[in-house]
Amino acid sequence: MILGLIGVGKMGRAICERLIETGNELVVWNRSPEKIGDLEGVTIAATPAEVASSVEIIISVLANDNATQSAYFDDGGLTTISLNGKLIIEICTSSPERAVELEKAVQDKGGQFIESPVGGTVKPAKEGSLLALVAGDKAAFERAKPILEQMTRRIEYLGKTGAAAAMKLAINLPLMVYWGALGEAVAMATSKDISAEQAMSILVDSSGAIGAAKVRCQPILEMMKEGHSSASNFTMFNAIKDMKLMVGAAQSMGIESPIIDAARKTAEDAAEDGWAAHDASLLAAWRSSKS
Repeated sequence: MILGLIGVGKMGRAICERLIETGNELVVWNRSPEKIGDLEGVTIAATPAEVASSVEIIISVLANDNATQSAYFDDGGLTTISLNGKLIIEICTSSPERAVELEKAVQDKGGQFIESPVGGTVKPAKEGSLLALVAGDKAAFERAKPILEQMTRRIEYLGKTGAAAAMKLAINLPLMVYWGALGEAVAMATSKDISAEQAMSILVDSSGAIGAAKVRCQPILEMMKEGHSSASNFTMFNAIKDMKLMVGAAQSMGIESPIIDAARKTAEDAAEDGWAAHDASLLAAWRSSKS
């Protein structure tokens, strides 16, 4: 099958490689085309509209609202042409309201739209073991499902557009809280002359850990001891963006959110301290150093 892909950052590249591996040809667009010149088995388009004019199914893997605004609505954007017969699968983590806006814009141009934010980072994307959270028109979902099956280990259809965005934010919320809390926990242990290595080893082998902590333990320790780490799957900058979305979504639903709001402020302090480009999990190292 020939598919379109909009946005070839870290996740977009991993998804692109996976779809090529499963036998698809891709027409791709990236805001910085020089960053994808090494990709094999793809045709590079000049604009998102050119991608949409070349294929029937387009997967959008964009970072934030600014990126979707540009790719959908600027000159050469997806909605600047007729989308009759086209299906857009939007992977971007957004607010529920933004997902509804994008769906309407696509439908107004005659196309189908499905929101499908995913759980997982670069490695599961390459392996096709992401968790897909899908919402929107049921016919659009059925059309998207064979493509999503190539990318995922599990697909959950959640109903009307906006539900998948809400569920993705709900998944990320305790994760974002955890990294700061882990830093405080390590600081408490090391204040009593327990080494960071021993404290971390105990924490990740106890009820005081989440699954992701086991694979992030070593990079966090490296950051604590050496001041650098190779972990860079999900930056602090993007985590702050998601936490702002969580707070905004909670407010729109009439839900108080003091815990994630405190986590957001902690991450913003770390970003202002020069950590914005570091992996979000390394907030544990920053918080430990400040405790």
